[in-house]
Amino acid sequence: MMLFSELYSVYYNTVAKIIECALEPGTTEKELQKCVEENAFSESVMTILPALKSGKWPLLNKDLSPKLEHKPSMPLTLLEQRWLKAILDDPRVRLFGVEFPELEGIEPLFTREDYKIFDQYNDGDPFEDETYIRNFCLIMSAIKECRPVRITMRNRHGKDLWVRFCPKGFEYSLKDDKIRILADGCKFRQFNLGRVTSCQYYNGHGPWRETPKEDVVKTLTLQITDERNALERVMLHFAHFEKQAERVDDRTYLLRMNYYESDETEIVIRVLSFGPCVKVIEPESFIDLIKERLLAQKSCELR
Repeated sequence: MMLFSELYSVYYNTVAKIIECALEPGTTEKELQKCVEENAFSESVMTILPALKSGKWPLLNKDLSPKLEHKPSMPLTLLEQRWLKAILDDPRVRLFGVEFPELEGIEPLFTREDYKIFDQYNDGDPFEDETYIRNFCLIMSAIKECRPVRITMRNRHGKDLWVRFCPKGFEYSLKDDKIRILADGCKFRQFNLGRVTSCQYYNGHGPWRETPKEDVVKTLTLQITDERNALERVMLHFAHFEKQAERVDDRTYLLRMNYYESDETEIVIRVLSFGPCVKVIEPESFIDLIKERLLAQKSCELR
């Protein structure tokens, strides 16, 4: 059951915009058509307005005036409110300062005690720590304003060091349950946000003032052996990536997937989590990253 879906709710929102526009005196069909073009999918121009004009959707009169007297409103159902209340329980939500005071007294649809996450490390970031939240918010502002920052962080040996760079994004690792800062203008490509002890804007001079480079899109080809429901698990795991699957035989599939170069470390970790059921076919550079990580793990230099 879908509680929220951009795919399905867009039509309701578009029709609401049309009715709202039609309530204005002198509204033309061209203006209503513009509502469809701006709010719905490209093919919707052939269906939404004709359905309203023909009376198939009995919401407009023949002169295109609305049958409703007031602007339509779409209040959340109780089920949607309970779902939102459950999502707000996620400690990562606090990083974005999202609050819904109107949900006070609403029972959440589920709580953290209702589910158990497997295949994830237990030393995730302290998402509810005030210093962590403050550092995240400052870096997010710096990304939006294209401003360099100066951070103090603790390395793996317990020593404090400071770095200046231009942050260009965040990367969340589901397996590690950690957030990484993607950096530009310094020798390091990324930093673990959880290791940052202090953060501030940097007003000096340096190469970090350069505009961050555009992220490169790469294509990864995987061979999936459909054992232990591997195909379904891979498709679910990479559901938010642009991809194309091809069947080779009864048990073997090829998956071509596009991803951003800045996400490469996270993709390597994800691919390795499927073990022998998934084999990297190309590119060669990605295969080298897999080999490098496996050799590091074999020598007990786990990363």
